[in-house]
Amino acid sequence: MKITEKFDRGEFVVTAEVGPPKGIHIEHVLEEAKEYLSNITAVNVTDNQSSVMRLGSLAVCKALKDEGLNPIFQMTCRDRNRMALESDLLSAGMFGIDNILCLTGDHTKLGDHPGAKPVFDLDSVSLLHTVKCLEEGHDLAGNELVGEPPKFAKGAVVSPCSDSIDAQLAKMERKVMAGADYFQTQAVFEPEKFIAFMEKAKQFGKPVQLGIIIPKNVGMCKYMNANVAGVHVPDEMLDELRADKEKTKAGITGVEIAARIIKACKPYCQGVHIMAMGWESKVPSLLEQAGL
Repeated sequence: MKITEKFDRGEFVVTAEVGPPKGIHIEHVLEEAKEYLSNITAVNVTDNQSSVMRLGSLAVCKALKDEGLNPIFQMTCRDRNRMALESDLLSAGMFGIDNILCLTGDHTKLGDHPGAKPVFDLDSVSLLHTVKCLEEGHDLAGNELVGEPPKFAKGAVVSPCSDSIDAQLAKMERKVMAGADYFQTQAVFEPEKFIAFMEKAKQFGKPVQLGIIIPKNVGMCKYMNANVAGVHVPDEMLDELRADKEKTKAGITGVEIAARIIKACKPYCQGVHIMAMGWESKVPSLLEQAGL
C-alpha cells in the first residue's frame, strides 16, 4: 500500500526504520519488525546506512512484505549508476514494493570501505526525476518500458533544523518539482526550529513526517552534534540524560524526550518517522506516550 493513500485521507502517518544486518541472516530483523512495528503504516529499510556495507535494502523489503508488513525501499545514489538504480526500481515494482525514499547518500570515506569508489551518477533530485520517468513508461534515456509501468509513492528527505532554512526550502522545492510526493525529515530535537520551518514549507502542499531519534545517552547526542549536519541536541536535553543514568540506560528518559518532541510538533506535520537505531522495542512505548 502506498503511504500517500493515507496522507490523502488526512491520516497521521507513522513509519519507523530498520537496518539490514551485515550478513544474510535476518530472522531477528523480521521478528522485531513483526513484534514492535506491525501496527504502524510502513517500515523503512536503510540502504548501506552511513556508508557501511550491509545486506541490501531491496532484499529486506521483499522479506518484510512477505511477512505482511509494508516496506519503504530506501535508495541512495552513492553505490549505483543510473542503470543499476533504474533496474532496482523495476525490481521493486515487480515485487509490489511501491514506497520508496530517494537519498543522495553519505560519502564512502565515512564508512567501513573508505577506499571504495563512490558513484553519485545521480543525486536525490535526479533520482526522483528518474522514478517519474519510469512511471511515465520510459527509462532515463527515453527508451520505452514493456507493459504497464510501475507506480510509487516517492519520498525525499529535508533537514528543517539546518542553519540555513532558505537553503533547505530551496532543496525541498527542487525535490517537489522533480516529483516528490512526501517528505521525511532529519532528526528533530528543536521543536521551535521545526515549527518555523513548517510554517514556510506548507507552501509546497506536500505531507511532511517529523524525524525522531530516541536519544540513548549523552555520548550519542554529542556525536550527532559534532558529525550530523542539521541535527543539534540542546544542552538541557543533555542535562536531562545525565540526571539519572539508570533511567537513561533503560531508555526511559530518551522515550520521554522523544514523546515530548512529537507532541510539540504534531500539529504542524502530517506524520512521524522514527529512526529506532536498534531500539525498535521502544517504539510502542514512544507512540503511547506521544498519544499516537
